[in-house]
Amino acid sequence: MIEIKIDTDYIKLDQFLKLADLAQTGGHGKIIIKEGRVKVNNQVTLARGKKLYDGDIVEVEDSGRFLVKRKV
Repeated sequence: MIEIKIDTDYIKLDQFLKLADLAQTGGHGKIIIKEGRVKVNNQVTLARGKKLYDGDIVEVEDSGRFLVKRKV
């Protein structure tokens, strides 16, 4: 599992996909989410604005698992 560090209390799912280099653009991230290829804490998530917090686990089909980690 790869840790992705954030500077804020939360990050939206579409922004997270860009930060983790899983989507080239916001539009690409939206497509990945809409296709049902993203799970947050083992639940398929279709909301691109879903807020992710420290400790959340994001799994993207064919790309792996990622841990959201807040910088201290």
